Amino acid sequence: MKILVTYAVQGEFTELKFPGLIGEEEVQVGYLRTGVGKVKSAFYLSEAIARAQPDLVVNMGTAGTVRHRVGDIFVCRHFIDRDMQKLSALGVECEIDSAELLAQKGYCLHWQGEGVCNTGDTFLTELSDVKGDVVDMEAYAQALVCRAKNTPFIAVKYVTDIIGQNSVKHWEDKLGDARKGLGGFFEEVGGAVR
Repeated sequence: MKILVTYAVQGEFTELKFPGLIGEEEVQVGYLRTGVGKVKSAFYLSEAIARAQPDLVVNMGTAGTVRHRVGDIFVCRHFIDRDMQKLSALGVECEIDSAELLAQKGYCLHWQGEGVCNTGDTFLTELSDVKGDVVDMEAYAQALVCRAKNTPFIAVKYVTDIIGQNSVKHWEDKLGDARKGLGGFFEEVGGAVR
């Protein structure tokens, strides 16, 4: 089994521990730093999937929130493109749910902490009407690429900042906590995908 772990910036990188075998399959883990934003993220992930052909893509990283607490961790299978959300009345797709393909493959079904990730090309620093639990700048694009490539996708997000409360500074200060929190989450689930 091949797992591709994506993250946006080096400060978010955490080496994840997956069991050496899943069932009778050997696990190979690769890492991809996508850069910040939807375009870079989609481009580099698309190339990596074509090259490595992973069985599962796991996006891990940091996120902001309006209604939750710093340190909360959300497992996201539903994604919203906040930049396109304004055009949904015109029939423009702006939401993706990756749960069905994950369930078909039996991947990550026991990972708790369900949340909705809202993705856009701006780092939100002011309160706004944001649909979802967390906000980031890459997950929706990665979910879109994975759906197009028929590759299961899931995102695990650590809340580093509350939008409207000095978000950029809090994000920078909380990167170390995020790495520890994400590492702890994957240890808790035992790194088990199935």
